[in-house]
Amino acid sequence: MPALVLALLVGAWLLLGGAQRQSGMQLEGMAGMASWHATISDPPAGLDETALSAGIAQAFFHSSKLIATWDKGSEISNFNAHQGEDWFPVSAELAKLVTSTLQFSQQSNGVYDVTIRPLITLWGFGSAVDKKGVVPDQAAIDAARAKVGYQKLQVRLDPPALRKTQPDLLVELASVADGFAADQAGQYLESLGVHNYMVEIAGEIRTRGLSPRGDAWQIAIEKPQDNGLAIQKGVRLENAGLATSGDYHNFFTKDGKRYSHTIDPATGYPVEHKLASVSVLAAETTMADGYATLLMALGEDKGKVFAEQHGLAAFFIWRSGGSFATYATPAFQKVLMD
Repeated sequence: MPALVLALLVGAWLLLGGAQRQSGMQLEGMAGMASWHATISDPPAGLDETALSAGIAQAFFHSSKLIATWDKGSEISNFNAHQGEDWFPVSAELAKLVTSTLQFSQQSNGVYDVTIRPLITLWGFGSAVDKKGVVPDQAAIDAARAKVGYQKLQVRLDPPALRKTQPDLLVELASVADGFAADQAGQYLESLGVHNYMVEIAGEIRTRGLSPRGDAWQIAIEKPQDNGLAIQKGVRLENAGLATSGDYHNFFTKDGKRYSHTIDPATGYPVEHKLASVSVLAAETTMADGYATLLMALGEDKGKVFAEQHGLAAFFIWRSGGSFATYATPAFQKVLMD
């Protein structure tokens, strides 16, 4: 995928707010290879923890059956395997999600490209083939680039369907997968009458209402260092999703050069800029996840311009000498902790 998100663990949240926690239901589990955590501040009477955990797990399973490319039976895998150029029926949920990713692609003029999977796989960052550490030759890069292009993908909402104008086009939704899963779990909790909660999967977070302390949820943004866990900054969230994209959990070094998993579709090579991570705040975690990936691909300079032009709440951390420099857009400054 264009950018893997960093692991903004609930453990980091506990460093900020856990010591003051007074009550609340704590749940956790695994969804595939990703861990998830949920905190419910004031669970309605009668909610069973075991049944609730199973329901959250089912929400994550449902999201993977829609968009996981590693699942050959998922909706998106079925579309990717389709070799025709006719309209391919999909669920309304998938059509809506692909519409958002096409929006990201169009707004960034293809720097974020929802069809970038052939290049990600070629560089060894995909889930299907693990050959990280090998720099592809130019012929292989050119061949993969020929299979990429969001302009070759179409979507309609009624009736919901996808269409590709190139039979071997592949859609990759990993850039929004964890944010989408967090939203799915949150919507499940809300359907049960839960109004104050935090749910996190693979570092992407959705909050609603208040924490068990009766105030905003206190979340940590990780310092983007290659080794060890440290906090860069804390934020206070209410009714918001937070997603972070970074380059330091998924990269390789070859002949002294660092290769990030964030690929530039225009060149076929990993991006070369100093941006280490970017966090985005949005009403829905899916949107925060997509925009975090987009800004990470743009880099610190173009990313800041894009974020301000589109009114995004974004927090940038980039390498500056032997340390890090940061920048928060005006919308993000409102949630920063002192």
